Amino acid sequence: MILLLFLAATLRISVPYTLAALGASINERGGVVNIALEGMMLNGALAYVLGAHFTGNAWMGVAAALAAGIATGALHALVTVVARADQITSGLGINLLAAGLTKFVLTQVFHSSSNSSRVVGLPTWDLAGLVNLPGIGQVLATPLVMITVALVLGGQWLLFRSVFGLRLRSIGERPEAAATLGLSVSAYRIAGVLASGALAGLAGAWLASEQHSFTDGMTGGRGYIALAAMIVGKWSPFGAAAACLLFGAAEALQITLQGSRFPNELLQMMPYLVTMLALAGFIGRAVAPRAVGVPYDPEEQ
Repeated sequence: MILLLFLAATLRISVPYTLAALGASINERGGVVNIALEGMMLNGALAYVLGAHFTGNAWMGVAAALAAGIATGALHALVTVVARADQITSGLGINLLAAGLTKFVLTQVFHSSSNSSRVVGLPTWDLAGLVNLPGIGQVLATPLVMITVALVLGGQWLLFRSVFGLRLRSIGERPEAAATLGLSVSAYRIAGVLASGALAGLAGAWLASEQHSFTDGMTGGRGYIALAAMIVGKWSPFGAAAACLLFGAAEALQITLQGSRFPNELLQMMPYLVTMLALAGFIGRAVAPRAVGVPYDPEEQ
């Protein structure tokens, strides 16, 4: 029973990491660094709460979160792909903008700078009696868990088995060569960033649905850990998902051990310590796409 509860906590914690890391894998394969995941998730979480609050429907909240994530992605694409500005600076700016904007909207709508009103969460799908499984049933029956699994499988196929994925990866490696074949580097990069925004918005929807509300700064650095998972997973959806399960297990273990003899400060460090150890090379050397972070200017080619 304890093991099932631990697995349930690991899955629940890993979902937002996995969605954001999947999006990062797609857009960075196209050559765009996405430090803005944190801001995209934050905007998606608030949008979910607003959508669910005003309609009373959790799925309308999910739709609003997707729209917010895509809109934030569009801003990042406009700055980095169209205007060819520094991608790291754009991402950090969007994160700061999201932190301030969500607090402002929270104050205007809910008259609080820290918490929103309680909203409905996503319902469960009782498929084949999953919901009745002890410990882990409620998690497996939550729609976004199954959707996340499907998205990881679809993302792996998209990147490594489809024509779109082949073209996107070629743009992330040698955009000038892809352009000579008639491919629009900007269009593919924008598509990758928008997909990343949608997935990060969905990750934010999961956080808000689980908590049934929005809390200021509720992402808590998850966007940055998702980036680390993408690197550990070597820019592959399957690899990123596996890394997210590792980080989710570390966080679940931290929660399980609370109240034990272990110092609380050490337990709080555990997820970040695991992240640093993984990035330090315990998984193996990760090589980024050759052109990631490099703006493409057709006039200079």
